[in-house]
Amino acid sequence: MIYYKIKGKIVLSKIPRDSYEIVSEEEAKNTSGIIYSLTNMNPRKSRRSFCVAHPFELFLEREDLSLLKIYNGNCDDCDIPEWLIKKIEKREVTCINATFPNWEEVLDGPVLPKGKWRINIIGLGDVGGNLAAGLRLAASDYVSGIGLYDIDPNRIKRWKYEAAQVLSPSEEMIPPKLYPLTEDTLFDCDMFVFCISVGVPEVGKEPEDVRIAQFEGNAEVLKQYSKLARDKHFKGLFIVMSDPVDLLSNIAYNFSNMDEDGNMDFKGLAPEQIRAYGLGVMHGRAAYFAEEEGALQYLTEGRCFGPHGEGVIVADSIKNYNEKLSDYLTVRTKNANLDVRTFGFKPYIAPAFSSGVLSFIETIKGNWHYSATSIGGIFMGSRNKLLKSGTELETYDFSDNIYKKLQNTYDYLAEWYEKPIFHK
Repeated sequence: MIYYKIKGKIVLSKIPRDSYEIVSEEEAKNTSGIIYSLTNMNPRKSRRSFCVAHPFELFLEREDLSLLKIYNGNCDDCDIPEWLIKKIEKREVTCINATFPNWEEVLDGPVLPKGKWRINIIGLGDVGGNLAAGLRLAASDYVSGIGLYDIDPNRIKRWKYEAAQVLSPSEEMIPPKLYPLTEDTLFDCDMFVFCISVGVPEVGKEPEDVRIAQFEGNAEVLKQYSKLARDKHFKGLFIVMSDPVDLLSNIAYNFSNMDEDGNMDFKGLAPEQIRAYGLGVMHGRAAYFAEEEGALQYLTEGRCFGPHGEGVIVADSIKNYNEKLSDYLTVRTKNANLDVRTFGFKPYIAPAFSSGVLSFIETIKGNWHYSATSIGGIFMGSRNKLLKSGTELETYDFSDNIYKKLQNTYDYLAEWYEKPIFHK
């Protein structure tokens, strides 16, 4: 292992890196805060940086679905000193993929704000508007301002007017301020939230998969904002809440990383900047149906994985998996949006609050929450947390039948990514 100092930060590498200052292990050992390791992976199928949660990830050579598995291998031959293992245990090591042309930007430190966050919401329809009101209501300790944007100026006026009137009688609670945005200020934030939806089917006229029906229209709009994020050199989180969130996240990644000729140059949004928030409501729906069945173990042991829609997987318990019950919960959870439509309404309240407001707050706090992040180039929903050292994925001792279902979902998403709309 070679120890370097780059931009004043300690960087570890298994192979020589030209033109960088070499330092002693003792200097590296006595460095406080986050240190870094370098690896080389295909940028199409890996993140630019992530939190090292286990010694085997220190110089990770490949990303795939197995990152969600508890590592049962033997690291006795990893030749990692005890002091470095302790830093990994404290989540003070970030692995950087040096194949990204702008990888050194990671060394500039976490882009996460030290105080409250500024969140900009783009698209003030059913979900976006309720998201704004919900953040105003619940996020005063974590959010300083909420930017509002829509192509319809009256929607901006409406939500600034109404959400600003969501106010606690307590004088101690200082709610986030609301700001109307212009095209020039869309990316003046820590979290950019894409909530624009094109062609949402009317109640009573639903296709078989309502979410997929919106894909092409939403994708074309998202492509433009993804390119704009590149042009603005946006460094915050780029959040997708429009359906289908998992597929659209890959659209955002691809098109922000294309040059003017349509070639991938990987100079746009990093994979870890992009997050899809749709699994939080699936967890909420699974919990609702589990309670109906008396399966209260779901509330503490249950988990959701995969997309916000087709391919979602519910496990009633990650410790004592009941396949029959889990399959039932999966079907009910996947179709819950259609249930609401049979009542004569569009399902947007729970998504805005469970996938949006509550999940955003837990993200800002650095706690476990549900969102889809890049795993081997596939945006796969799972529990994770966002730390100063990067994203940490929750890992599990999966039974073979659960893991096979997860792999099928992972492969299903990968097949979608091969379609032309993702590349031009």
